[in-house]
Amino acid sequence: MAAKKLLFLVGDYVEDYEVMVPFQALAAMGYTVHAVCPDKKAGEFVRTAIHDFEGDQTYSEKRGHNFTLNATFDKINPEDYDGLVIPGGRAPEYIRLNPRVLEIARHFFEANKPVAAICHGAQILAAAGVLEGRKLTAYPAVGPDVTNAGGEYVEVPVHKAVVDGNLVTAPAWPAHPEWIRKFLEVLGASITL
Repeated sequence: MAAKKLLFLVGDYVEDYEVMVPFQALAAMGYTVHAVCPDKKAGEFVRTAIHDFEGDQTYSEKRGHNFTLNATFDKINPEDYDGLVIPGGRAPEYIRLNPRVLEIARHFFEANKPVAAICHGAQILAAAGVLEGRKLTAYPAVGPDVTNAGGEYVEVPVHKAVVDGNLVTAPAWPAHPEWIRKFLEVLGASITL
């Protein structure tokens, strides 16, 4: 049986940990993982931003790494993928303006495939119109977007995740252990130690 294929939707200034950690962890688990960005091709990169919680009213931001894309946005077919991952950072705010990004997100909900969104990733889901009646979490500043899109914003500690059917969400990268584990469960993975 072929490895399940997962798609990451990213853009410049995607949150560094929220793309790097799950991308590498899911690849290490044996998934085929592709990261794409509108208007970019395989081999090109997006710049990342490192967001931290240092006691300010919101997160701080520092320049992160260059994250290399391994698939071409214009060539992917969402039907070829078993799951979708939407990291946060600043990228969701502007890549949601691309109609194809929204079409891709809608495909995963219409087909009831697993979707993992973290932090500002819910901005794409809100813009795609797929949150009606769904319970989810996100970075707190995205809560109004979730509510306005018909979803139920659930406030949880920063290290927790929320599952609603095929959708797994978390407020920020400190939730990676729970968010990734719950996404693996929704994907049907079985982990034994």
